[in-house]
Amino acid sequence: MIVGTAGHIDHGKTTLVRALTGVDTDRLPEEKRRGISIELGYAFLDTPDTDERIGFIDVPGHERLVHTMLAGATGIDYGLLLVAADDGVMPQTREHLAVLSLLGVSRGAVAVTKIDRAEGTRVAAVQEEVAALLADSSLAGAPVLPVSAHTGAGLADLRGLLFDAARQTAQRDMAGASFRLAIDRVFTLAGVGTVVTGTVHAGQVQVGDELLILPSAKGLRARVRSLHAQNQVVTQAHAGQRCAVALVGVAKDDIARGQWLTAPHGALDTQRLDADLTLWHDEARPLRSGTPVHVHLGACDVMGTVAVLDRSDTQDALAPGARGRVQIVLAQPIAAWRGDRVVLRDNSASRTLAGGEVLDPQAPVRYRRTPQRLRELDAWSQSDAPSRLAALLAASAHGLSLQRWAGAEGRDPAALPTMPEGSLRAVDAGTGEWALGAEHRAAARDAVLSALRTFHTQRPDELGPDSGRLRRLAAPRLPEPLWRALLASLVTEGAVAVRGAFVHLPEHGLRLSSADQRIAQKIAPMLAAAGFEGSWARDLARDGGESEALMRTTLARLASGGELHQVVKDLFYSTACMSKLAALARNVAAVHGGEVTAAAYRDATGLGRKRAIQLLEYFDHIGLLRRVGDVHRLRIDSMLFKEEAA
Repeated sequence: MIVGTAGHIDHGKTTLVRALTGVDTDRLPEEKRRGISIELGYAFLDTPDTDERIGFIDVPGHERLVHTMLAGATGIDYGLLLVAADDGVMPQTREHLAVLSLLGVSRGAVAVTKIDRAEGTRVAAVQEEVAALLADSSLAGAPVLPVSAHTGAGLADLRGLLFDAARQTAQRDMAGASFRLAIDRVFTLAGVGTVVTGTVHAGQVQVGDELLILPSAKGLRARVRSLHAQNQVVTQAHAGQRCAVALVGVAKDDIARGQWLTAPHGALDTQRLDADLTLWHDEARPLRSGTPVHVHLGACDVMGTVAVLDRSDTQDALAPGARGRVQIVLAQPIAAWRGDRVVLRDNSASRTLAGGEVLDPQAPVRYRRTPQRLRELDAWSQSDAPSRLAALLAASAHGLSLQRWAGAEGRDPAALPTMPEGSLRAVDAGTGEWALGAEHRAAARDAVLSALRTFHTQRPDELGPDSGRLRRLAAPRLPEPLWRALLASLVTEGAVAVRGAFVHLPEHGLRLSSADQRIAQKIAPMLAAAGFEGSWARDLARDGGESEALMRTTLARLASGGELHQVVKDLFYSTACMSKLAALARNVAAVHGGEVTAAAYRDATGLGRKRAIQLLEYFDHIGLLRRVGDVHRLRIDSMLFKEEAA
């Protein structure tokens, strides 16, 4: 369990932590000289009869150091608010309580300190004052204990309370969660190197793991040399612990407070996020769209602006005490995940305004208030990951990128929840895994069959559209991986048939005229003899003794029926030859990690560079390959030419 202290300056936070743990958390010479905390301090307390340790984060109480307090308070399990008996409730008492509430800290207690300096009646009055203050916060009803760090009065009761709370702290579910640690301190140790410390927010890490530092323009990576969790040497650390990580491969000056240490598959940074926000009830004015704010998330502090999403016809603002959805636009990238707590302070960093929970860390730039987008935010608001995934699939008519969803959730893409029954899934080498909900899958299926019926009615002399054209007719906004998976499922169930690159209803076939059949038989040996070079329409007309106009018409009909393949205008290949060329493309991809370059394909086929490029572009068009920069990547789910090759 991680305990975060909070309270006004000089109310005894550091002294109480020292009395509980024996550790002085003021480590800097300036802190010793001035007698106040400036930086975050850490101490640990062993719980009796268990191997667990309670970690304490001692935060500064000065009003100018609230940003440092926030860096330490994010991720704590238990809030310990301190109020001095001789002073009573002070300004930073109120602000620190607001911070704890807006961070969602609902477990905690209040220690009324320095009771040795006040009369009993004064102590009782402060206890009543504190209880009233808690009433409108997340710590309403929390225990209020009088203590004295100097005399030891009340310390046994406070320790007992903390031990009970530690026993009741639930272990965090780490199944599928990506490791991430909010960096709040960076330093170097002789013989060890660069060390970062922070609270582990999710997942687990072990010695030897490779991690990323986010956000980072340099794409920094580092390897874990050693670990300390809860101030003990360990080989593995997990969520809910204070952790020090010694890193190999990165310099101290390359890392700063506010960055994150994450598993590679959990990498995500953003400059725009949607959040469920509550404006603190003591605020005097509403929070309006366009308001500049300090954004605190994890251990970082960046500037941003707010756009209220749940606006009414009369007000584009969030009223004091109200809860609503907002988009936060950041001045610079930060790392953030769904469920992270975010706190906003005003532009001058003089008071805490609002706080809440990140819903979607990859918020859109446009159409952020449309009914469709608000339905998606309703889905992101569900309480658990499987429910969020099911709701997002139901809200996403054009499918959902599971890689994007897993990244936003901070989950390993290889450990996704079970898909709702009837969902369609697809895997793409470039864009990862996709899913389409059962209802939207049925609608897309109906759209495909309807488009084919219309096409056959309007063009009875054609076999059908190619798959790319059919997609534009039936499901133009469906991502290509899902389109290919949908088409494959329709073929499997016998709802459609595919011949070459063309799709048609099973009952529809292309009928060739006697002239077409005669010319097809005449040119078959010519196409076979041409091999990988292909045959030009004019040459086939000349060698076959036919007019060019008639030959072009017949070739076009044969190509539209899947009998031939027109790679470029007037250049044709037989299906048998194209199957061999496709097999060579697959062979090249197998040797080169899924990639097919023009040079490699030229060498494999023995053709010139120009013809090799023409063939690769044709394979891109029909869906065997996919162009990525200067290379073509094999679509591993494409079944084109596999049957012919077999």
